Amino acid sequence: MKKLLLLGLVGLFISCADQQECETASNGFIEGTGQSVTLGSETTVDVFKAIDKAWLERDYTALKTLISDNGNFTHDDNSVSTSADEFIAHIEAGYQESVEKNEEWGWTTNFAFSVKPTKSETGDYANENGEWVCARFTGSNGDVYEEWYQIVDGKLVMWSSAKRENK
Repeated sequence: MKKLLLLGLVGLFISCADQQECETASNGFIEGTGQSVTLGSETTVDVFKAIDKAWLERDYTALKTLISDNGNFTHDDNSVSTSADEFIAHIEAGYQESVEKNEEWGWTTNFAFSVKPTKSETGDYANENGEWVCARFTGSNGDVYEEWYQIVDGKLVMWSSAKRENK
């Protein structure tokens, strides 16, 4: 009996290796859309890591290749950038402000994980494209940042940042 149970479990795992054929487990919901939330891929987290690395190193050439020129990027001061050039100009201005104030610039990435909404009943929600990375950072001064990255085809298309100041 144990061998049959083990064989059945192995068969289940093999048959679900291609997740398109098996239902993906949900771990959340999005109100009013008919969508649930599933875990995303490590590939999307890898894109996030490349963005984080290029940003920290101020490698704007690399960063520009990872950012859509047709996006929506909301900074923690509520300003919005809509292209890679605007996004990079904004973060460089923040860096220069830190230099002028003789403040340490940098952060520690505390965590990041990827999620993906399922298709909605109507199929007309922008969040259905690509996957999302949620990440938390602690700045050199102790401020904490919560950020969401929507990554589609290896590029950042939507981003938002919220800051909790260390007081």
